[in-house]
Amino acid sequence: MADFSSGVQDAKNDRGFVMALARGLEILRAFTPEDGMLSNQEIAARTGIPKPTVSRLTYTLTRLGYLQYSERLERYQLGTGVLALGYSSLASMGLRQAARPLMQELADFTGASVSLGSRDRLSIVYLEHCQGGHALTLRLQVGSRVPIATTGIGRACLAALPDDERAHVMKHLQRRSGRAWQDIRAGVERAVDQYRELGYCTSTGEWEEEVNAVGVPLILDDGSDVVAFNCGGPSFRLPTDRIHAEIGPRLVELVGTVRSRLSSGAGESR
Repeated sequence: MADFSSGVQDAKNDRGFVMALARGLEILRAFTPEDGMLSNQEIAARTGIPKPTVSRLTYTLTRLGYLQYSERLERYQLGTGVLALGYSSLASMGLRQAARPLMQELADFTGASVSLGSRDRLSIVYLEHCQGGHALTLRLQVGSRVPIATTGIGRACLAALPDDERAHVMKHLQRRSGRAWQDIRAGVERAVDQYRELGYCTSTGEWEEEVNAVGVPLILDDGSDVVAFNCGGPSFRLPTDRIHAEIGPRLVELVGTVRSRLSSGAGESR
């Protein structure tokens, strides 16, 4: 997880930026689906926020119901206030209603996983996830995070961004990547070329060994965001020739259908 100080560099001269609010939200971001509970010390280490400030903010967030505190363990977990906000947001997204039946159909056809995600800094957060019928699938779920630069879904998001915005993200990726930067840059550039030529991006063993994926972006009509869909699974089930001959084109078709349903209002909440 990115250090908090790096996350506010672009806003440090913005007089309208409320640092206390930003720090409180950053503390909530520190929790991931893989976590149990976190101590103030662990939160401080993840966010880069000084521990005395973390202690005051976790106390406040607990009073407001956004965190729950265990006195016995001296640790925090996300409270019902955060869960209510998250589920309200997901429930209001017509995109999910429009996409899910099509995603499940593709997951069943491929025997792999099909997901919908949105960018959060240098990660993709899963908003919807469907699994095929085979036992061996990726252990991901709604709320899971995957890296933006090496996954099919992340590369699809990057490829669809305006050039200046993608360059901004790449600058932050370079700071974080160290010696891996050259490979990461080459992979993203390859994905951009694939998207322009084929309408989809691939990741073949670059996120996890023996895992292949294909991603397709969707630019929402209201211009509010770029989201992306992917189909991913073990490389023996999704070999590159099958991705190019069959799955990539089907995923492009899926996204086109979702776009049409959103435009016609078919995906609006009931």
